[in-house]
Amino acid sequence: MESGRADGAGGRLYAYRVRGAGRSGVVLWLGGRGDEADRVLALGEAGRRRVPVFVTGRQARMFAGRRGWRLAASEVGTLELVRVERWLADPVRRRVPAGVVLETWNFFEDLARGLGEGRRLPRQGAVHNGAYEKLFAGECEDWTPDERCAVRELLTAGVELWESAS
Repeated sequence: MESGRADGAGGRLYAYRVRGAGRSGVVLWLGGRGDEADRVLALGEAGRRRVPVFVTGRQARMFAGRRGWRLAASEVGTLELVRVERWLADPVRRRVPAGVVLETWNFFEDLARGLGEGRRLPRQGAVHNGAYEKLFAGECEDWTPDERCAVRELLTAGVELWESAS
């Protein structure tokens, strides 16, 4: 296995802290190589995949090191999921935290891919694509009601996936 790679596939390996209201921890994230998609590292165990979640970045590095993998960076990136959860709890009165919503959307897709649980997220179509493009451009205040609803549905399903990912 190459240094910085895990599971015999994927690109570089990173530690990524997810700070949620109900669950927080550090996961290992694999950047896709070439046409490969990014994914959160999940291990097969008893017929299902689970995401190893660590309390600290050091624990994640030690876990990787014991398997002959090396992290591509010493720092641990952070996703402030709690900001998205607060918005989901009161989307009418709270402003959309656009940057974190974009990062969270991408994380949930990578998490679902790592777990092989893509079906747990809503199937994405034209409404999602339009919402994502506006979000990426920093124009989420221009979301249509359908786009806003689609984003909330996807993020809510993603939070549920994260809460059950171990």
